[in-house]
Amino acid sequence: MTSPTTATAPAQDPAERMLRFHQPEKVLRHLRGAPDEATLAALFGLDPVGYRRYLDRFEERNRAAAAALAAEPGTAARLAGLPFRPGEHVVAVGESTTADRLSWFEILRHLLPEGVRCTNLAVSGSTTAQALANVPLLAFQRPDWVMCMLGANDVQRLDGVPLVAAAETRRALRALRDLTVRRAGARWIWLTPTGVDPRRVAQYVHFQRAGLGWAGADLDAVAELLLAEPEPTIDTRAAAHGHVEEDGVHLTPAGQQRVAAAVLEALGPGLVRPEDLRGPAGPRP
Repeated sequence: MTSPTTATAPAQDPAERMLRFHQPEKVLRHLRGAPDEATLAALFGLDPVGYRRYLDRFEERNRAAAAALAAEPGTAARLAGLPFRPGEHVVAVGESTTADRLSWFEILRHLLPEGVRCTNLAVSGSTTAQALANVPLLAFQRPDWVMCMLGANDVQRLDGVPLVAAAETRRALRALRDLTVRRAGARWIWLTPTGVDPRRVAQYVHFQRAGLGWAGADLDAVAELLLAEPEPTIDTRAAAHGHVEEDGVHLTPAGQQRVAAAVLEALGPGLVRPEDLRGPAGPRP
């Protein structure tokens, strides 16, 4: 992995950035009753009207990104060849790249056929072990499809020491897939981590203070692991190259749109065969 010449998005206000990457309702789901918008708004220092305004704005941007992709040459054929069918449930599992309210998955949901249900279970900061611990929740969703992008947080380095050993990442990813397929009969699609800009990571003051860093070689190792698995794997690295925020890790909205385009290209006509997909192709248990 090489250091890209990075395109950055316009500066965001603090509330917008926090709202983009954090959804407290996902980690507070075990409390009695789901938090209402007034409660969630207060966590971000907003009133309910301001909170809803931000969410609506994110949704408008996702719809616009989806429309822009739909207008690109070749997209119509790719959309027609997607394997997702009305009545099916597509669930995303991942970390901040997918949890982002402007993520590739949030764009994709506006391009899928009417009647395809989408649920985003990604949680910012999630490691593979944390995702594995949430298998009961994932299986409870009864997904027909799981799209999984994990591993980037496993290889973050704390004062140079990787957070999770490579062997444990491999074990957790495979266990996550196997347990979910066994419990829910889901069909599985991997996405590689998108990569980082090491120069920007090293310069980002919050990472400096925390002693955090990422090495491109570590992320490439996770990608190669996934590409060797039997299920379809979408390599997102080239699509996201050069499209990271000032921290060198999170994607710009333009980068998310390019990853969504890579997903469409990878899942287009004839590129995913039923025999490649883990899980039953017929009626589910």
